[in-house]
Amino acid sequence: MTAIQNRYEFVFLFDIVNGNPNGDPDNGNMPRLELDTQKGLVTDVCLKRKVRNYVDMAKGGEPPFAIYMQEKAILNLQHQRAYEAIGIKAESKKLPKDEAKAREITAWMCANFFDVRTFGAVMTTEINSGQVRGPVQMGFSQSIDPIVPQEITITRSSVTNERDADKERTMGRKHIIPYGLYRCHGFISANLAGDEKKGTGFSEDDLCLFFDALINMFDHDRSAARMEMNAQRLIVFKHNNVLGNAPAQKLFKLVDVRRKAEVKFARSFDDYDVSIDSENLPAGVEILEKL
Repeated sequence: MTAIQNRYEFVFLFDIVNGNPNGDPDNGNMPRLELDTQKGLVTDVCLKRKVRNYVDMAKGGEPPFAIYMQEKAILNLQHQRAYEAIGIKAESKKLPKDEAKAREITAWMCANFFDVRTFGAVMTTEINSGQVRGPVQMGFSQSIDPIVPQEITITRSSVTNERDADKERTMGRKHIIPYGLYRCHGFISANLAGDEKKGTGFSEDDLCLFFDALINMFDHDRSAARMEMNAQRLIVFKHNNVLGNAPAQKLFKLVDVRRKAEVKFARSFDDYDVSIDSENLPAGVEILEKL
């Protein structure tokens, strides 16, 4: 597969209703907050995990769309697959001394694992498969407005042991926000995609699959905490060459998201206006609305 030949940036909007988009384990699993503004945060690794899960489900976990960072995966065993495929023995914590063989090991990982050639990976464990800088990167998502976390009391109707049958049922807590619209900025480097000698080989097919995952991943990630978490808009900026035609921050400013003036408390995506200043779009850049 031929690596992508265009640079991209994207703005991804998603929301949640009466749920917790990304709990903070250091704060009792409360929704993550930016302390100064009280705006909500969702980490990049949270979204990447959902992308991986979608690709694994859609492609059946088979190369070239296998997933490297799986739940409970043993990374040394993942690395060992590359050495066995190439027919060389791994040396503890070291890549092969032959530079061509070392590149071949890392290239095998990129060719077979979707998330390695997409997001990159540090694979320098006891069985060393090198280090890869991925062409696709996402920043932390931030809510458009401040969020108001709420602690909801829940009851447990059952007990674990027979000896506790006559005891009062225990109480529990869950944390939600009534509504939050989040904005994520993403970056896709054609230079880092490259070919197997200077990049990961991230292809047009991989790009389409990645965008498909962003659009559909929440539909396959429902839980009590994320029952109504949905992708709302995916606005992509495509440059007409590898290096790009405008700074990313200039493109992001063309997308304006704000709560409607008459709405005091937003409770749905319809309470916001999303506008794109296409008149000031730099030459050599086109807008692709995927959602």
